[in-house]
Amino acid sequence: MHDGHRGRLRERFRREGLDKFEEHNIMELLLFYGIPRKDTNETAHALMRKFGSVSGVLDAPYDEIMAVEGIGESAATFLKLIPAICRVYMDDKASDVRIVTDSESAATLIGSKYIGRTVETFVLLLLDSKGKVLFCDVVQEGSIHAVDINIKKMISICSIYDAYTAIVSHNHPSGVALPSRMDLDTTLKFRRALEFISVRLYDHIIFADGDYVSLADSQNLGYLFADE
Repeated sequence: MHDGHRGRLRERFRREGLDKFEEHNIMELLLFYGIPRKDTNETAHALMRKFGSVSGVLDAPYDEIMAVEGIGESAATFLKLIPAICRVYMDDKASDVRIVTDSESAATLIGSKYIGRTVETFVLLLLDSKGKVLFCDVVQEGSIHAVDINIKKMISICSIYDAYTAIVSHNHPSGVALPSRMDLDTTLKFRRALEFISVRLYDHIIFADGDYVSLADSQNLGYLFADE
């Protein structure tokens, strides 16, 4: 009976895609590959009740997923693998962006780095004088407000790549993409530090919940990137 149900759900996905699936059906389909020989319907419902949505399940800590009845190590690992694979996939797709001309194109390139991230993550993008991408990667996980560590790493990486322009970014995993007072102060410290090695800080982009805010494009924040 379970094999027949699994076959029908797989066939429905091949025929229709996921657009018309309810979220618990999507979760049930995913669990087929982490729980190969049991009915996954009730486990899918239990996950949805506990975490509220598919994204809530996939973003939940491993230990909390494991605490749900019916979930074992293989299923929990598989569920945590999905956002990581999505990040690699989107990062690879974004790798075609080799020239950055503005904050929007920078956000397109950087944004994939934050898929599935549940901790604050600092990403550095470096460009040459023509906007060609020299470096784009995670520099630090944890709080961006460990300013001294971030500055040392930035200076080192900028020197290695002989960068002309730097764009920094971080995420607010459980908030909104609006800068705090500390974010503004940190941006100013970054700019002043980079000036010592003749690197221009072009922008600081904050990501949250699929959205982003460019501080350079924000009204009244131009002082962060150039002397008034």
